[in-house]
Amino acid sequence: MTIWMALALAAEVTIPGPKGPLAGTLLTAKADAPVVVVIPGSGPTDRDGNSPLGITAAPYRLLAEALAARGVSTLRIDKRGMFGSKAAADPNDVTIDAYAADTRGWAMEAARRTGRRCAWLLGHSEGGLVALQAAQNPRGICGVVLIAAPGRPLGQVMREQLRANPANAPILAPALATIDALEAGRRVDPATLPPPLPMLFPGAVQGYLIDLFAHDPQRLAASLKVRLLIVQGDRDLQVGVDDARRLAEGAPSARLAILPGVNHVLKRVTTDDRAANMALYRDSSVPVDPAVVTAIASMVTGPAEKTK
Repeated sequence: MTIWMALALAAEVTIPGPKGPLAGTLLTAKADAPVVVVIPGSGPTDRDGNSPLGITAAPYRLLAEALAARGVSTLRIDKRGMFGSKAAADPNDVTIDAYAADTRGWAMEAARRTGRRCAWLLGHSEGGLVALQAAQNPRGICGVVLIAAPGRPLGQVMREQLRANPANAPILAPALATIDALEAGRRVDPATLPPPLPMLFPGAVQGYLIDLFAHDPQRLAASLKVRLLIVQGDRDLQVGVDDARRLAEGAPSARLAILPGVNHVLKRVTTDDRAANMALYRDSSVPVDPAVVTAIASMVTGPAEKTK
């Protein structure tokens, strides 16, 4: 057992949700350590960063453990309607504003439990949009850390991801047309779409997608009144360096860290081979890249700006 594991304390934490409790895990590094709320990315992603859709790399759990070794506490959470927060709400009946309200509740609880005056928000991937929206009300929030967060509305990101994979050629036209419709606020009957698009655009989540596509992360970054760190790996297959630079352009006072070799699940990739990159999505034995940990720890343990 390492020294930090002997000292760090993990505790299950709940706060009230719309219809039941929201659940998370608080890993306390030491007394009076800064605390970071880790907000999951899109879809059924749990507090450890895993997903039944094939991700078992545990990036959030590994990041929390590595940050504890650097004197940073974390509270990583399950989104409303999912996993430990399953009883809190219908997972499909949600908006970015609703996730942001939950996040502010988590920030207050994290600060209360650790004796801090504020908590940091760390949003990974789509969770970055939630962090930015939550921090528009900066009370009790020290700052925001964005990791692999899109710098454009999510409809634009989805178009790019679909076009990047040659295997999508047979379904590309209806997929792009569906995104166009959702951006315009129109639902699409999944029965009219070829497989596997009904799984990508199920009717139950189209209301959420319509809301999601309406948010511009660059605009939200520009209006922040708290400190901002933008972290982006240059071997991320889902979100590119250009997104990070776009966020930084919107918030010129932000700190930008472009990390060589880091992929979307925060692991170091030593080759440009796509299959090797994707294999790390399933490997929890590989730690998060130390550069990710250093970038976050150096930000959140530095002098904090007053919340307003």
